[in-house]
Order: sequence, then structure tokens, then C-alpha cells
Amino acid sequence: MGSAQAALLKDSPPKDSARSPDTEVTPVTERELVIIGSGPAGLTAALYAARANLAPVVYEGTQSGGQLMLTTEVENYPGFPDGILGPDLMDNFRTQAARFGAEIHPLDVESLDLSTRPFALEVGGETVQAQAVILATGASAKWLGLPDEARLAGRGISTCATCDGFFFRDKEIAVVGGGDSAVEEALFLTKFAGKVTLIHRRDQLRASKIMAERARANERIAFLWNSIVTDVHGEDKLESIGLEDTQTGARSTLAVDGLFVAIGHEPNTALVKGQIDLDDVGYAITHADVRTSVPGLWAAGDVQDSVWRQAVTAAGSGCMAAIDAERHLEAEKFGVAPAW
Repeated sequence: MGSAQAALLKDSPPKDSARSPDTEVTPVTERELVIIGSGPAGLTAALYAARANLAPVVYEGTQSGGQLMLTTEVENYPGFPDGILGPDLMDNFRTQAARFGAEIHPLDVESLDLSTRPFALEVGGETVQAQAVILATGASAKWLGLPDEARLAGRGISTCATCDGFFFRDKEIAVVGGGDSAVEEALFLTKFAGKVTLIHRRDQLRASKIMAERARANERIAFLWNSIVTDVHGEDKLESIGLEDTQTGARSTLAVDGLFVAIGHEPNTALVKGQIDLDDVGYAITHADVRTSVPGLWAAGDVQDSVWRQAVTAAGSGCMAAIDAERHLEAEKFGVAPAW
């Protein structure tokens, strides 16, 4: 390059000189695969994707680890015969995924645009473009919203009978709720508890007829109608709950060793609402291979599972999503449009 040409280029205005000097340009980063969520589904997907050389990026959110972070002993995850603490299990997941090259960031995805590919994510002040996305944002159990409820979670208060029922053998337990989920939890807990009290704000169950009949026929289940839980008590563990009669306003206290809140779950699908097919509750609708209605987007774990909601099933679906994403992206590289 001659000196005159170099001088001309040096003095020439930049191509975007029409933009105000105060205008901030949002940086754009291109990624092949982005995983949103860091529970068993997201981190298993990250592990498999990393081992497939997809260089996955995981946005784990500011509250990482999923619902297992609220669990104490986990004794039903394969490979841990003596059990393992929920946070320790998730730390193992994270460490293993990172070992194989998964890039993990403690950031929340602020928005996700699925209208074109690559997809566009806004996260941490930048735009990230991704050829494929695995949505593993999970579902959040609905809580009662009481003082000390969060403090005693995992110390007598739980939202998962399958996870924690074993720890209440021969104990007295209360279950809050009146739908099929609450009745199912109560029935399951009778395998361990000495007594289960089902607390419902109305005078009859909302559960299906067959489930209600099973509950009434079980001698270990007692019913507390027209009642709500107003507070929970205990220092290091739950000791009792406060109750209020919805008709008379009378207050009472019930001594229990455990309280299972079974008033439903809320799938974390706000990012994709209006962009993919969701069921009436809001769960992502997926095919058998966890594909969503949008090509290039997979949903794994509790965000698409309203039935099983277990760490092991979430991990399995994360594995499926990663393997399918790998095959899908590989086919696209060779100009083949995979069936969706």
C-alpha cells in the first residue's frame, strides 16, 4: 500500500460515521450451541455437547443448580449408594461439564428471539447468536409464601415426596393442596409416615374422582378441610404449623415433622412464550426426542416435564437434547435439512 493511499485511509471517516459518537454498539457473539439453565438437564446437555466438540455455552442464571439446590440428602440418584447433598451433586455436574470444555456463565438470559436463525439472545449486555439452543430452565414449585418457609426448606418443608418422603419414616406429615398432585403426594407418603394430614382450603378435593377415593380409603390419611397454613415454626427443623379456618377464622397449631407443599409447579417458559407451542399450563410441548415446535430449539428437563420431575429423568432428556442437537447441526453443515 502506497503512502498516499495509507494517508487517505487514515483520514477517511469510518463506515458508520453517521452514527452518533455517543451511540453504544451492542457486541455480537456467535455460538454454535447455547444452553439456558444449569439444573440436571442443562448440565448433562453441556457435558454431552462438550464431549461432541460443540463448545457449548451455558447461561446458568444467577441462581444456578435448579431445585436440587434446595434439597438436602439425595438418595435416589444412581451412583451414590450413601446419598449426596443436592448442592454437592449439582457441583459435581458443573465440574464434570466444565472439565470437557463447557463454558459456564452465571448470567440470566434476558430475551430470546426465535424468529430467525441464528437465534438471538440478549445476555449480559451483549447479543449472542446461536445456531441451536437447548432450553433447560426447569419449573419452579409454587410455595405458600410464608415467613420462615424458605429457611426451613429442606429442613422439614419440601415440594417433592418422591425426593424426600423416605426421611419421614413413622413421622407425622402434612400435605397442602387439593388436586391430583397433592393426593398423589399424600398417598406416596403413607408408605413411610405414621400419619398424613391433607390440608385443603375447601371442603372437598379438586382431584379426580378415582384419586379422591383412593385417598379417602387410605386409613393413614386424615383430612383438614376449610383450612390454610398461616405460618411455620421451628429452629433447626420444622416443628409445627399454624392453621386458620377459612370459614370461622379460628386459629390453631398442628405439630408435624414434615410439610409437603403440593399446590403446583410453574414452568419457566417466559423466554419462549408466544414463540413455541406450550400446553395449557405453560410447559413446552416436545416430541419424543425433546424437539420443540421451532427447528433448532430443544427443551429438556422440568420445563417440558409435568409428570416425572426427577433429577434422573431431567438428566436423561438433557442427554437426548445434546445428542440430537449434535446430529442436527452436523447435518446442516453438509447442506442436509434434517426432518423436524
